[in-house]
Amino acid sequence: MAGVTDRIVPDEELIPAATVLLLRDSSDGPEALMLRRNSKVAFGGMWVFPGGKVDDDELIPNNPQESARIAAAREVQEETSLEITGADLETWSYWIPPLLSSMQGRHLKRFSTWFFVGRAPDGVDVAVDGGEIHEHRWMSPATAMAERDNKNIELVPPTWVTLWQVAQHGSVDEAMAWAAATEPEEFRTKAISQDPLTVAWAQDAGYEAGDASKVGPRHRLTMHPTGWSYERSQ
Repeated sequence: MAGVTDRIVPDEELIPAATVLLLRDSSDGPEALMLRRNSKVAFGGMWVFPGGKVDDDELIPNNPQESARIAAAREVQEETSLEITGADLETWSYWIPPLLSSMQGRHLKRFSTWFFVGRAPDGVDVAVDGGEIHEHRWMSPATAMAERDNKNIELVPPTWVTLWQVAQHGSVDEAMAWAAATEPEEFRTKAISQDPLTVAWAQDAGYEAGDASKVGPRHRLTMHPTGWSYERSQ
């Protein structure tokens, strides 16, 4: 049930945004650059990938993906001091949040977000501003997901699922090649259970009815108090 601060936010009010999965190789496979946001901004306190909303002067008519690509490169420079260009990035996925502005009374805006992937520049140190961004860490997907389950960091579902996807690749080259060869998938998120909180996507049997108990194919993230689990039928 919606909380008193929640409201339905229609697609017409979606705010275009971009985020960048910056990767580097390690002995344990790819590591992603993660940033912790100031608690007073959108997704406050969460560990996220670099990113933010698309500025008005970056909007290209009828081309939201390329608009987001421009914003993605700018956000990386502003939030991390790392210099990349849109040409350095491959499109990874596209995320649309639930119609409800918040499932837990936290967020009042809906961002439609293009996810991109790129290789982090070599030999350049990350520098965050200490204002909007408080900390940064390079984390393997396994480390980030374990840290979340141990309640040491907070993640949102798009970040968690993206980390899970990265974990399927053994190197940055593999991840980049996969993104280049794969049509970006749209993740239009819908809550299908509140206990435990479960979100699903269109391929899930319970998606249309909003019923987690329906038998059939699975594409969902279940947020158990003891740990999150991702199910996807192939």
